Amino acid sequence: MAKAISAYDTAVSDALYGPTDRYVSRQRLQAMLEHEYAVLLDGLGPRRGDRSAFFVLADTVATRSYSRHETGHGWLGIRFQTQAGGDPSDVLLHIYLFDHDPMREQEALGIVGVNLAHGAFYQHSEPARLVESLMDDVERQRVEIDMVKLSGPAFGGFDNRLASLQLVELGFTDAVMLTSDGEVVQPSEVLYKRPLLVERGTFRPPTKVTLDVLESARERFLREPDREGGEPAILLEMTLASLAGESSVDHRDFVDRAEVLHALGHHVLISRSQRNYALVEILLRYTHARIGIALGVPTLQAIIGDEYEDLAGGRLEAIGRLFKNAVKVYVYPTIEPETGAVVTADTLQVPEPMRHLYQFLLDNRRIVALERFDPSILHIRTRDVLARLQRGDSSWESAVPEPVATIIKERGLFGHHAT
Repeated sequence: MAKAISAYDTAVSDALYGPTDRYVSRQRLQAMLEHEYAVLLDGLGPRRGDRSAFFVLADTVATRSYSRHETGHGWLGIRFQTQAGGDPSDVLLHIYLFDHDPMREQEALGIVGVNLAHGAFYQHSEPARLVESLMDDVERQRVEIDMVKLSGPAFGGFDNRLASLQLVELGFTDAVMLTSDGEVVQPSEVLYKRPLLVERGTFRPPTKVTLDVLESARERFLREPDREGGEPAILLEMTLASLAGESSVDHRDFVDRAEVLHALGHHVLISRSQRNYALVEILLRYTHARIGIALGVPTLQAIIGDEYEDLAGGRLEAIGRLFKNAVKVYVYPTIEPETGAVVTADTLQVPEPMRHLYQFLLDNRRIVALERFDPSILHIRTRDVLARLQRGDSSWESAVPEPVATIIKERGLFGHHAT
């Protein structure tokens, strides 16, 4: 070990790494790694650079204290060489610390730090193993890792989206986020205090209905009289369950979906939460501004009709948790296959025991029927489109937006084969 340093005072930190608005941030961590790595090379490179592989481990963390009672969180990273004189690689991660005692938080942070250093040097050739080892000997009740990014020559060709998905698969976090350009981020970097509009789905593939639901909900969201915070951040969210095949998560299928959604210019959220109220509770970690959920009538029927036997308060508890903090649900109509009738949130028939509560939600504009919709596309069903695509029936192309059809055909996504 060449040097250890702790810059607890902000003035000392600024003198070393430059001024910053946020001391606990990815930007601060990267500044620390860059500065300390440069100092290390300058000091030891001329004497030992030909026979030693150097590394810098850094963190910037806010733990509990007498004045700060919030959950601890922070950024932890390592910059390392895999061989003497080689170019460095980085592993960055964001963590939450759930212990109520600061000493226990520090202990958990130390364990993750040791795991990170060990993984960087001994498991970089197998990135999935490196990610899995980050929580060795520390319980999920103590630590959550909701972002990890691997970069540099040690990880050449590795897709960081798969590392993000792995965090959810392993239960290291409940949700991860990818930006519209495919970059992995810690969700608060994009969502902090912003209004949010979320559409849940499988997006396998996104259809004309998918995008019309989103655009109609966005138009309605922007007309909300009590909306604050400007343009909403738009998220397309898919659950881990929707990615699972017969025995495990289909990573290729996940990448296909992400490729299409990124091509459409949208952020992506992957969560473990099949229940809508659980998704809302995840989002409330990042913002208390208006949250809108865009969905179709069939999904609304499932929300209203579910028994919620796992909750002590049943349907009442589930609905209460879904609609807290000014959440609104924007509902796109569907078509009744047998009669051809259009069913909206206003005309939906709900079970008798829920009728008065449902009417209350309508009257108070917590459930909003979307008035602008395209009747000509209401017959489109995602599963049917996927089936046609995979059996080579070209009629699937008319059910998806042109950019979606183009990227599917160009990249051979979802099992498409050129004819």
